[in-house]
Amino acid sequence: MQLEGSCHCGCVHFTVDCSQPYPFNQCCCSICRKTAGGGGYAINLGGDYATLEVVGGEYISVYQAIINDPETGGKKESPGQRSFCKKCGSTLWQWDPRWPELVHPFASAIDTDLPLPPKRTHMMLGSKASWVKVDAGSSDSMFDEYPQESLADWHLRLMKDDRDT
Repeated sequence: MQLEGSCHCGCVHFTVDCSQPYPFNQCCCSICRKTAGGGGYAINLGGDYATLEVVGGEYISVYQAIINDPETGGKKESPGQRSFCKKCGSTLWQWDPRWPELVHPFASAIDTDLPLPPKRTHMMLGSKASWVKVDAGSSDSMFDEYPQESLADWHLRLMKDDRDT
């Protein structure tokens, strides 16, 4: 599915092919919450980086979060690059050189109608803000940290579950 997205002020527009268009991850980590605003819910779509086409690239800036380093116990810069519009601040996508073939558009930046996910994954609940209400359905998954299941694996499992029912 080809997705179209943009920032709030309209300086940046993009398209990307996405085989995983369900906005199912509701991430409550401090990075999603503070960079994207609200309760989080930011990185949840999987796109093909090779198909990303951008108009207005001169308005894009990149933020790399400071994260805990489990090896040293200190802090380090995340390799993940969060692109945003430097004029209006809208979050656009996240790309990580560890998985260079993937790009993760923020669902909030997508202008194309997205399919409603039949189930959701609520993750990083251990770091959610106290005012965030988790609206979980009976078949939703809940995790205090980042789950072991990748975005692609979630979609494969969902398709298998649909075939089995």
